[in-house]
Amino acid sequence: MVQWTSLAAAALLANGAAAQNMLRFACSQLVVDRVDPLVNPGVRYTPHLHQIVGGNSFNLTMEPVAHDLAEKSTCTSCSFVQDLSNYWTAVMFFKAKNGSYTRVPQTGNGGPQGTLVNKGGLDIYYIPSGKVTAFKPGFRMIAGNAGNTEDSKVSKGNICHRCWTATNENTFIGGAPCSGSDTVAIPNDIKCKMIRQTIIFPTCWDGKNLDSPDHKSHVTYSGSGASGGGNCPSTHPVKLPQVMYELMWNVSTFSDKSIWPDSGPAFTYSMNLGGSAAHGDYVFGWKGDSLQKAMDKNCNLNKDCPAAGLTYQPPEKYNNCNVKQQAPEAVDGWLKAMPMGEMAIKA
Repeated sequence: MVQWTSLAAAALLANGAAAQNMLRFACSQLVVDRVDPLVNPGVRYTPHLHQIVGGNSFNLTMEPVAHDLAEKSTCTSCSFVQDLSNYWTAVMFFKAKNGSYTRVPQTGNGGPQGTLVNKGGLDIYYIPSGKVTAFKPGFRMIAGNAGNTEDSKVSKGNICHRCWTATNENTFIGGAPCSGSDTVAIPNDIKCKMIRQTIIFPTCWDGKNLDSPDHKSHVTYSGSGASGGGNCPSTHPVKLPQVMYELMWNVSTFSDKSIWPDSGPAFTYSMNLGGSAAHGDYVFGWKGDSLQKAMDKNCNLNKDCPAAGLTYQPPEKYNNCNVKQQAPEAVDGWLKAMPMGEMAIKA
């Protein structure tokens, strides 16, 4: 019998829907770069650093009509060949006592299908709840607010962090995502070996606009947690698959408290803000109607799904889909400061 130890299984079991299928797959880092074609199109050295995964046609502008990811990308850093979408988030940094910074390394997260292998990057979920309508070409959205400084303004049921007290990602800690002791704030506790970050996107669409000026108003939440969402309101009547990002930040290499700063948080995001500013960006880029078929045909996890034409590619393939930085700077090793404003400089 499959041992349902993943957060996804816990969420589904909690909702009495253990038989429900969903896509759950790994994406390795395409690039770590200071660009953001949604919030700062055309700008190099944007205010903060992102990690980007997905199709290799990712660029500075990505106009929704002119830039068809599925047409322009020749590879993807995600598990499914048909998924040329782009997904990105902020980067977590560790600040040392001497004031220098380094990026926190990442690992995949295990689950019922075994360890998901990703070189950096994150795990992606598409969770259906009843009949859903797949995103359309040109669709994009953002979850969270990169400038938010108040935890109280964030729904813990949609964006959260969990202190993972084991270094083995298959040792499941806690219950369903964004529940229990999960917090909006980034845990800054020496007992945390990893920090799991969860970002859950809205599931209801107005059915008209592929985007909106704030990249949010054309969609809305219907409930919270990884349930696939509830009934949609009349203003946003179209039910979408629930997109969820899952990131495992490995903080076990920073377990020596003597190197932590004397005051302030040791872990922070690349905006120099905490968990209240956690956010994710999404640009749809599945080939043809492959995502709609995947939802309709109950495709599951990260396996081939012939009924929908989905093809799984192994890590040695998707790990090697990379692009060069479009805002070149040092992002690895110890840095004098987080990459904000001027180009980053090695410590």
